[in-house]
Amino acid sequence: MANVRDLKKDINYVLGDIIEAVYVWEMENTDKDTKESEAIIDEAIETFDVLIAKVNAKDVETPKAHFKAINLELEEKGKALIEKINKLS
Repeated sequence: MANVRDLKKDINYVLGDIIEAVYVWEMENTDKDTKESEAIIDEAIETFDVLIAKVNAKDVETPKAHFKAINLELEEKGKALIEKINKLS
């Protein structure tokens, strides 16, 4: 069960760091509109909820493959959110 706990921590840390990066951007760019940055935060929170729900799913046939797929999804979504942060103007 340590893998499930580690996966939950990874999800929390990755998405938490992304949200923190958006907050830092907002603090450094107080003169700019925050609609785009707030949308990134909302997307990160939604991604967190979806991934945690998948981790907590009880009816999984092959747990190892299931958790590996969640980890890959976290990586993909995380990269996409970081790209959005980098594109903020």
